[in-house]
Amino acid sequence: MGKTPVYFLSHGGPNVMYEVDHPAYAQLSKIGKEIISLKPDGIVALSAHWQERTIEVNMAEKTDLIYDFYGFPDHYYKEKFPNRGSPVLAQTVLAMLKDQGVQAEGVERGTPDAYPRAKADNAEAFDPGANPLTVPIVQVSIPDTDDPRDYVRLGQAISQLRRQNILIVVTGMAVHNLQDLRFSFSSSAPLPYTVSFDEALKTAVEDNPARREKSMAGLLQRPDARKAHPTLEHLMPIYVGAGAAGADPGKRLWTLKESSMSWAQYRFGEVEAN
Repeated sequence: MGKTPVYFLSHGGPNVMYEVDHPAYAQLSKIGKEIISLKPDGIVALSAHWQERTIEVNMAEKTDLIYDFYGFPDHYYKEKFPNRGSPVLAQTVLAMLKDQGVQAEGVERGTPDAYPRAKADNAEAFDPGANPLTVPIVQVSIPDTDDPRDYVRLGQAISQLRRQNILIVVTGMAVHNLQDLRFSFSSSAPLPYTVSFDEALKTAVEDNPARREKSMAGLLQRPDARKAHPTLEHLMPIYVGAGAAGADPGKRLWTLKESSMSWAQYRFGEVEAN
């Protein structure tokens, strides 16, 4: 058996689940179909919306959604996404983390809204009607730190899942500045830092894997980094993906720069023909 690829999805906000004409909707649908075609036995998901000091692994089999967004119409909070966990897979993940010296514990909780975001970021990728996801999803938190080494180490610790036909998906946003977004609803033209950081991220992720960790760490020292990400939680999941990728190359599959956001989607590793 080969290795499954690793995906970083820029997930957007909950409104995207209704914006079927938005270009990102089609791209996430395309990626979702690719993932389904790989026939993984399960998915391990790490989202920007679940950070903990000690890494937590969701051991629950039944996982209701957690709607951690505010100020949207009532019907947003009634959306459902059919999904199930796997205590067996969760125990495997927990054992891997502990074997690699990562402090971790098992918990039972709902599904963070960003995976799926009340089905928003992955309704497009895994539409329950058109492209249903029937394998279990096990959620793992990301560290509550700004040190990229912690995220890379986390990815490295679970990388062997890829040889067990388990697919790792990390979600966040390539550029994510909500404050500036509030002041730019009249225009979708990308702000200067959106353009510069989005392209710098591409260069770093697509660097030779032997240099990639250093290149990606250097992103945080750029003068535009804290404009692109005033807080880092939406960027850091891609460092987990890079750690899980090991020596496999990274590739930007698509991007769209809008105002203070970037929808860049990435894959680490190649898709093997069935």
